[in-house]
Amino acid sequence: MSIIESKVSPKEMGLYIDDVLKYNFISQENYEKFGVKRGLRNSDGTGVMAGVTRVCSVEGYFIDDGEKKPKEGNLYYRGISLTDIVNACIEEDRFGFEEVVFLLLFGVLPTADQLKTFCDILSACRTLPEDFIEDVIMKIPSKDIMNKIAQSVLSLYTFDDTPDSIELDNVIRQSINLISQLPAIMAYAYQVKRRQFYHKSMYIHPLKPELSTAQTILRSLRADKHYTDEEAKLLDICLMVHAEHGGGNNSTFATRVLTSAGTDTYSAIAAGIGALKGTKHGGANKKVAEMLNYFKNDLDDITDENQVRDYLAKILRKEAGDKTGLVYGMGHAVYTISDPRARILKKKAEEFAVGSEFEDEFRLISAIEKYTPTLFAEIKGSDKEICANVDLYSGLIYKILRIPDDLYTPVFAVARCAGWSAHRIEEIVTGKRIIRPAYKNVNQKISYTPLSIRK
Repeated sequence: MSIIESKVSPKEMGLYIDDVLKYNFISQENYEKFGVKRGLRNSDGTGVMAGVTRVCSVEGYFIDDGEKKPKEGNLYYRGISLTDIVNACIEEDRFGFEEVVFLLLFGVLPTADQLKTFCDILSACRTLPEDFIEDVIMKIPSKDIMNKIAQSVLSLYTFDDTPDSIELDNVIRQSINLISQLPAIMAYAYQVKRRQFYHKSMYIHPLKPELSTAQTILRSLRADKHYTDEEAKLLDICLMVHAEHGGGNNSTFATRVLTSAGTDTYSAIAAGIGALKGTKHGGANKKVAEMLNYFKNDLDDITDENQVRDYLAKILRKEAGDKTGLVYGMGHAVYTISDPRARILKKKAEEFAVGSEFEDEFRLISAIEKYTPTLFAEIKGSDKEICANVDLYSGLIYKILRIPDDLYTPVFAVARCAGWSAHRIEEIVTGKRIIRPAYKNVNQKISYTPLSIRK
């Protein structure tokens, strides 16, 4: 019987947490002694150079005479500014996520004919295997949609005739299938959770092949299947923004690490999903939503900037919020002065929020963005440049779109599958060596003690 099944605590079984802590603790002095960079991060916060890529460029600072200097953030997909891509799609009043997927996978922008064909392929691949919804998703409900998506991705391995082949055409086929199918998997997993854990009605709508990814998501989530064109194009912008973010982000690096071992596509993408779930990565958007609830519950007026500023100071002093001292949605490993994704989403959030029921929340978030940098410097005594990151505004947009908070991170995963796939392809084509960094063992050598004389 497992510990979970027996409901017996580890301590009651003779497993002592204090010992686990004692024998897994490594002092900071050891890291410094051996020149180990924790989290593969340099002392100034920059990342250790672990690879080269042509997929994406994330720019938030520059190095001048060996010193890190802040700059306005920029994000480039295959050398093309994400901001330019998004603005072009807005100007032309069309969906852009599918074009971004093509660009990331194949390295170039598609022609009009190529884009039409590619959209048709994505639509054709969206249908899940026969009985998959019932046997894989409905029969094993999950409290967490990210875990359910990962499990479903691993289950798709079984339905693939050549699941382990890493021939390029096979990996591209698998990638397109997963990018196409993840929106439906996410929507169905949520509907099953609604029924099983919330005791609400479940809606399984048949897919319409002519719809874009964003339209498919909104139609699948809503009982009446109704959404506006403006709503679908707002979600489409979120998908474009979340599609890719360089080879060094945690989930993409995880995908590349597994790919370098020669494993199958389903295992590699499931690893990316697992990493993205973490609250220090994709799960941060849910932490922003939780933080905003503290403001709403504890302040008389969330639009009063003085109240917001005072409460932020309490959060930074670990006197309010979740007592971690963290302001979620602020700060980034690369971006210093600005996050281009946050700039895009803030502009769209303002367009939809002002004059609506969401205006007060937008004002609250704007105040958090405005006051956190100066308060951080005052209270933490730090000269680090911090800015709003993508998570600060993405949750508000999802709320405007009536997307439940259960799906904030899963929507991120649906979009990021494109980036993971592009990096997997690049690792297969170019990497050709297992990623295997070194770890220094700092334990003392001790003799084995026979069982009969242990105390």
